[in-house]
Amino acid sequence: MNYKYFKFNCVLRIILLTASIGLFIYLLSKTELYASIFIVGLLVILQAAMLVKYVERTNRDLARFLGSIKYSDFSVTFPKGRKSTFGELGEAFNDVVDEFRRARAEKEEQYHYLQTIVQHVGHGLLAFDADGKVDLVNNAAKRLLNIPRLRNIKELSPRYPSLVDALLKISSGEKELVKIETEHEFMQLAVFATGIKLRDKAVTLVSIQNIESELSEQELESWQKIIRVLNHEIMNSVTPITSIASTVNDLIRESAMSVDNGFISLSAESGKDIKDALATIEKRGKGLVKFINSYRNLSNIPKPEFQIFPVSELFDRVAILLKDKLESQNIDFNRLVEPESLELTADKELLEQALINLVLNAADAVNGNKKARIELCSRLDEKGRVLISVEDNGSGIDPDAIDKIFTPFYTTKKEGAGIGLSFTRQVMRLHKGKISVKSEPEKMTQFTLLF
Repeated sequence: MNYKYFKFNCVLRIILLTASIGLFIYLLSKTELYASIFIVGLLVILQAAMLVKYVERTNRDLARFLGSIKYSDFSVTFPKGRKSTFGELGEAFNDVVDEFRRARAEKEEQYHYLQTIVQHVGHGLLAFDADGKVDLVNNAAKRLLNIPRLRNIKELSPRYPSLVDALLKISSGEKELVKIETEHEFMQLAVFATGIKLRDKAVTLVSIQNIESELSEQELESWQKIIRVLNHEIMNSVTPITSIASTVNDLIRESAMSVDNGFISLSAESGKDIKDALATIEKRGKGLVKFINSYRNLSNIPKPEFQIFPVSELFDRVAILLKDKLESQNIDFNRLVEPESLELTADKELLEQALINLVLNAADAVNGNKKARIELCSRLDEKGRVLISVEDNGSGIDPDAIDKIFTPFYTTKKEGAGIGLSFTRQVMRLHKGKISVKSEPEKMTQFTLLF
């Protein structure tokens, strides 16, 4: 910097000011030249003012520089190249301001970059303080909780009270599983929390993930393994028994157990008993084979062949196929599609079979009800997803059984294999959808398919 030039100017001005003061004192004490005294006095004042202004010019530049840093105002510029003052200091100030401006621009770019990453993360993210005030909520969390914005997590209390309780109680490093149920779907949320500090303020950062599909997938996979094992083991045992029983039955019928052929002679009554017993074995064996085949079909559902079709067309096909069954029980069967032009992308055949299972279950539930009613409805939910519901006014489902009804082998009917609802849930899983149920004993049951 040009310190020497500044120093020379300051010394020169001080010498001139000192000489002027000396001259002023001399004239004032030794002469009576009042006009000269006045002029010299004004000159002293002017030189003092110019010296102060000269020195303060750099102080003002420094104050502006520090103020720009304090208030993050990096739009200011400083004069440079002046020979009468600190031109190099002005250049240094501008360089520092440029660096701050560049650093802030990089910081803002990094902030926007991180914001973009956070908003595109597939898991829901929430950051809130001890009072529940939300500092951050990403798009995934908004979609998961079906909210446009969130200022305080307590705003979720009317819809998700259990989730709010978990968020307020969870500690850093803990993981909670929270079950929440909306009007049309059931969710299992995995909530993981970590604590951070921002400007001496404690903030809880929480990730939220709906793992209901993963849990269901694992459960289905486990059941499929069981089914395959049962299929292998039981078929290996039942098939030979059925074959032998059928052969023996044929021999008895053809030869009447002739003594001439080396067989022990049996009375007609004993022969009939043996024949009936073998026939029973054969019939039971075939029944077991049929039973196992039904479970084999459950574990080998074909891959969906997706197509676009009107939902009303699907409903019409279901109504035609079940017309006789429903009319024989005097069931009031209603169909409603809103809007009428609503379309769905799915495997038509698989979905048709799933709906037939649900309607047949509903028909069994309303059996004996003088005002039996089944409603098959479809519409769009608040997120624009297609919903199909099957509702009846039958006997309902016992609360203790409602968590088990989708389990393979489980059934509440006297005659039933317990695979209808399991099949329907697998169909929905293959469609990346969900099935949920609401029921009030002796009032209503509603199954909802969410695509």
